[in-house]
Amino acid sequence: MYKIERAIFDIRRGLPVVVNAGEQRLLVQALEGIESVEALAQLAGERPSLVLTRHRLAAMGMTLTAEAASVPLAANINTHELHGLASAAMLPQPAGGLLSGLKPASLAELGAITLMRRALLIPAALCAFVSEEAAEDIEQQVAEGRLLEVDAKEAEQCLAGAQGMLKRVSEANIPLEDAADSRFVLFREPDGLREHVAVVIGKPERWEGAVPLRMHSACLTGDLFGSLRCDCGEQLRNAVADIQSMGGGVLLYLAQEGRGIGLANKLRAYTLQDGGLDTVDADQMLGFGDDERQYAVAVDMLNALDIGQVQLLTNNPLKIEALRQGGIEVVARQALYGSVTDHNQRYLNAKATRGGHLLEDVLSGQR
Repeated sequence: MYKIERAIFDIRRGLPVVVNAGEQRLLVQALEGIESVEALAQLAGERPSLVLTRHRLAAMGMTLTAEAASVPLAANINTHELHGLASAAMLPQPAGGLLSGLKPASLAELGAITLMRRALLIPAALCAFVSEEAAEDIEQQVAEGRLLEVDAKEAEQCLAGAQGMLKRVSEANIPLEDAADSRFVLFREPDGLREHVAVVIGKPERWEGAVPLRMHSACLTGDLFGSLRCDCGEQLRNAVADIQSMGGGVLLYLAQEGRGIGLANKLRAYTLQDGGLDTVDADQMLGFGDDERQYAVAVDMLNALDIGQVQLLTNNPLKIEALRQGGIEVVARQALYGSVTDHNQRYLNAKATRGGHLLEDVLSGQR
């Protein structure tokens, strides 16, 4: 786990890392910050390819059963064209020509894509297998600490984090406008990248039966700035007030911005939405699935708080299933709505029709 954590930081800094799949070594670099394809080619001794997810390829009109595939790159491709291939809504030429020679991703290449997703970058990786001629130099750089090497299987599994290893770090009483008796408990993931907060409302010793629970994914634009593109901020405040009125409970504030794709990618998706795509298609255009969130961390937080039965405030059936799979008993569900406006109606419709969220009542004007 320690090497994977270091690899994520190196990738976010624009440095290449080595992914070892036994007989093969792969040099991997993120697209963000890359200055030249040729630099990686020279280091590896082989021509790089671009590894794209099946979601990105589907958005480009290519059907793929594998999770990802590698695309050979033309010798004269520049960084602008490379970024366009990974995330642009419109390609400079038909996708069929650009994607000729497409091959299902190897284990090492799948690990490379997973590292990008964990690092909250565009899920596309510039990858080059290390040639026999370059192998000795790469091995020496790894030995000297100039390059970091990680195992392909560990890289491929890093998105799930380290279940059961969440650390309870600090806590304090924080009176809220709608719930004066509230306590914030901060948890940190082992890689140090993400921190999550449990907002404990009321006195736990007074709770009886299923604990009212809201799992709320962070939304900087909606929660803090009151963005009208979503109903997140309103849902957050309504959840606090509802839990208070129910006699207390817990709100888990999870660091999963943009359904798990991160703030930078969420803003990219917003730009694509301004061009006419809905929220699901915009995420897919960037290479993401419908919902990239992981809820094992929520299960860990509830276990740390000694909560095994909940009454869940949600419109999302996936959250119910995730908790049940984690051993948390969901006794009941309570709907939680914000207001439908001209700004967020398309977003809410996409959540209902594309994401399966239970929003029929609010979208039909009923509460």
